[in-house]
Amino acid sequence: MSSASKDKDLQAQSLHVEKVSTTSSERQPEHPDDLDGIENTQSGKYSWLVAITAGVGGLLFGYDTGIISAVLVYLDGDLGKVLNSSEKELITSITSGGAFIGAVAAGLTADRYGRKGAIYMGCLLFTIGAVLQATAFSLAQMTVGRLVVGLGVGSAAMIVPLYIAEVAPAKYRGRMIGLDNMSITGGQLISYGIGAALAHTNHGWRVMVGLGAVPAIILSGLLPFCPESPRQLIYHDKHDQAAVVIQKIFPQGSLEQVQQKVQHISIHVAEAKALEGGKGRFWQLKQLYVIPGNLRALISACGLMAISQLGGFNSLMYYSSTLFALVGFANPVAVGTIIAATNFFFTFVNFMVVDRFGRRRILLCTMWGMALFLALASVAFHWIPVNHDLTLQSNKIGWPAYVVLACMIIYVGFYSTGIGNMAWVSSEFFPMEVRSLGTMMLTCSCWGSNIIVASTFLTQMENTTPSGAFGFYAAICFFGWIAVYFCYPEVKGMTLEDIREVFQHGFGVRYARQLQKEAKMKRQMANITA
Repeated sequence: MSSASKDKDLQAQSLHVEKVSTTSSERQPEHPDDLDGIENTQSGKYSWLVAITAGVGGLLFGYDTGIISAVLVYLDGDLGKVLNSSEKELITSITSGGAFIGAVAAGLTADRYGRKGAIYMGCLLFTIGAVLQATAFSLAQMTVGRLVVGLGVGSAAMIVPLYIAEVAPAKYRGRMIGLDNMSITGGQLISYGIGAALAHTNHGWRVMVGLGAVPAIILSGLLPFCPESPRQLIYHDKHDQAAVVIQKIFPQGSLEQVQQKVQHISIHVAEAKALEGGKGRFWQLKQLYVIPGNLRALISACGLMAISQLGGFNSLMYYSSTLFALVGFANPVAVGTIIAATNFFFTFVNFMVVDRFGRRRILLCTMWGMALFLALASVAFHWIPVNHDLTLQSNKIGWPAYVVLACMIIYVGFYSTGIGNMAWVSSEFFPMEVRSLGTMMLTCSCWGSNIIVASTFLTQMENTTPSGAFGFYAAICFFGWIAVYFCYPEVKGMTLEDIREVFQHGFGVRYARQLQKEAKMKRQMANITA
């Protein structure tokens, strides 16, 4: 059968599905999950290519948040004055503030205009922000440029993992969202490498920030080749287009299985629309809090995200060059590149194991290590002679500085293998009717926590000493590890439509474990009978 005739058959059958799914519930199957057999077929390269393309948005996110570490070191007096700690915190944290607003805007428009519209807007904002920063000769213009970039960062951070989650096959969803995380850490690594390469170039920081426009232009050129997510197409009554996209995602699936998948999604979309009932966005947002299952999903997802941001990693991302200059290293940007490379490598490790071992197990095996090595770094800082204004009493690099570096590298390894990536995967917790708003709140919890860290880290270091600051981060990681044990269920391998059932049973830790056992037994029985 030719591709064109196959698409026509899919469109004809999907129109039939549209009619069936909107009739009375008596005609719907007793077990909608029986319609999801296509998830057991082999997926093709198409969904991976779409996820990689969308992941360029993560590259933008990583580059524009990571490059500020090098920029702060090499600004000197190019903005008309030498910046003090408060002014450095301003141009760093203003990006997080802009990202908070960008995430809200993307969340409020993602259902109406689709997922791709918010990505296009993010590309435009990244480009404008890069130009404003590269041409800045005053603190005010630099601040505005960082704010505009922040709007793009927030839009990309919110919409890209949501978009990938909706086009990914269930068994590869963790890995595919992990591609976005790899792009983020890859962008940070590239930013550190470029920062080190341009360290001795006059006004090299302008080139650093200006290069942020390049991936934005590339992404905007590739997006026309990516589809809207099938769930969004069905939500907007475009069943024929959704069937074509599903067939491309599952090329080994039969026409009947494609039809059943469209019907399966249609049933859940119909439930979501029935719950919405033409209500406004504020009413939909309220459902995240007044429906117990949604609230528990929100607490689990946003709680993990807040811990990932408040647990010390962002202080390294934004201020690693400043931090390593503080402990006495002569080329702090190059040393910071080691941290970025570690982050990227262990993000790849997470990519390889997330769907094999599961989200919960990886979190429980890594978060204790974060707490331990932050505590060791806190102790090592006690032996580094630092003045109240964060200047060294001696330029000699002693053993404590190397202990701090080693602790930071190991801490980042634990972070990137676990919570650094898992926090973004949690967008899969939210049911269809509140998924975009739930992911918006997830992203807002990221950037709200980010603002706190970016705007207070240097001040906290001055007032509580480096030992006190890193001891505080260690405590957050430890208590977060305990919270994950009680409140974070395992949902690997489940479809987005099935996950909503987990949070109908408390935080669903035991219920999800039972579902995983049942699914494993079904797979074993299927293998025996095959």
